[in-house]
Amino acid sequence: MVGGGIAGLTAAHRAVEISRERGTALELTVLEARDRLGGTIETEHAGGFLVETGPDSFLSEKPWGLALCRRIGLESRLVGTDDRFRRVFVWFGKRLHPVPDGFQLLAPTRLTPFVTSSLFSWPGKLRMALDVILPRGGGGDESLGAFVRRRLGREALERIAQPLVAGIYTADPDELSLLATMPRFVELERRERSLILGLWKASRKAPAASTSGARWSLFVSLAGGMGELIAALASRLPSDAVRLKHRVGGIERRGAHWRVTTEEAGAIDADAVIVATETHAASRLLRYVDPPLATMLEMIPYASSATVSLGYRRADVPHPLDGFGFVVPRAEHRDLLACTFSSVKYPGRAPERHVLIRCFVGGALNAAALERSDDEIVERVRRELGEALGITAAPMLTRVARHPASMPQYAVGHLTTVETIERRLAAIPGLLLAGGGYRGVGIADCVRSGEAAADAAFARR
Repeated sequence: MVGGGIAGLTAAHRAVEISRERGTALELTVLEARDRLGGTIETEHAGGFLVETGPDSFLSEKPWGLALCRRIGLESRLVGTDDRFRRVFVWFGKRLHPVPDGFQLLAPTRLTPFVTSSLFSWPGKLRMALDVILPRGGGGDESLGAFVRRRLGREALERIAQPLVAGIYTADPDELSLLATMPRFVELERRERSLILGLWKASRKAPAASTSGARWSLFVSLAGGMGELIAALASRLPSDAVRLKHRVGGIERRGAHWRVTTEEAGAIDADAVIVATETHAASRLLRYVDPPLATMLEMIPYASSATVSLGYRRADVPHPLDGFGFVVPRAEHRDLLACTFSSVKYPGRAPERHVLIRCFVGGALNAAALERSDDEIVERVRRELGEALGITAAPMLTRVARHPASMPQYAVGHLTTVETIERRLAAIPGLLLAGGGYRGVGIADCVRSGEAAADAAFARR
């Protein structure tokens, strides 16, 4: 395994599972360039605060994350969000506006909260309502920005779709593939024509579906942070499998086998290699194995971002923090992309009578924000939090974590690129790819990707 992030560790764990199921011997090596495992997932404990420097949760509606946690003994450690505060704000026009109740990312499902919302103007609301009579589009992939403008109007894009999408993908909606990121809306338009009517019909069916026994909130984390997942996976690998601070310099085909070269360990021969890195790193490693494949991998763009975690005494935060956080439209020209009230969202994130707030900066639309020093980033974030939440006190805890070129940007046509990569890869025995650069950027998606790569490696043997 090249890469010790969530995809690489999941692939390694799945390989161990398969070898035990088959009763076959397995020689496994996980090569990680850093001095720790986990990739962008890292949990820090400081002064009673639990700080996630990267992802803080995964989606429960995608089954692969929950299923993995059950298999590795973490089900009792899972925690859901506090539904008492299940709402998000949009910081627009110097105010925090609640996202209307029933609003499902792009469009409303409930009339009264939408009509009475302070987030949209009356012309904007009327333009969004036109969705119910507009014809279907032409089909095929298009950018999320073009789709929202076409169906719901410019105001819907600028005030809610763009900031919500930036909070998930740190992306420019005019570049982001709708088909690769939100295929549900493509299918809704195809089947129902109107997004609003389609979402309304789906919401009417939801109460019946909720009796099936589902017990988890939409977002799920672990009591001790997402680092628990990394530690649990690592503990289930052979004791000599993981090699930290081992940077892979090259991968080459040697007859029916593979040779992976590192400065630290020299050459390692293997029957199969799973490259679980960002696609730009995979491209560099495979440029001599298959130049066309390497070129396609290099074509997938990435954005950089940073998280700024700030711990405060509760008495120093005037805002009630009666939600999970807020997002910021690009039209506001702020450094902040989004802000999560971590100690509200999940239990155990801050000591009693304290709060933890996690802010996001950078992304595809504001890369310049990351050119500043850590101190400058913190200063600007604190200034903007002062405007949004009324905080003037200095934080008790400050953590800045940078994630350079770590978030894949699924451009229009991304799935076609991935399908081409997969066809080319199928012709190269013993070489597999995994990670967030292909068919989903979330933790659950990476789990699926890693497990699928391990399954494929054994299927070819």
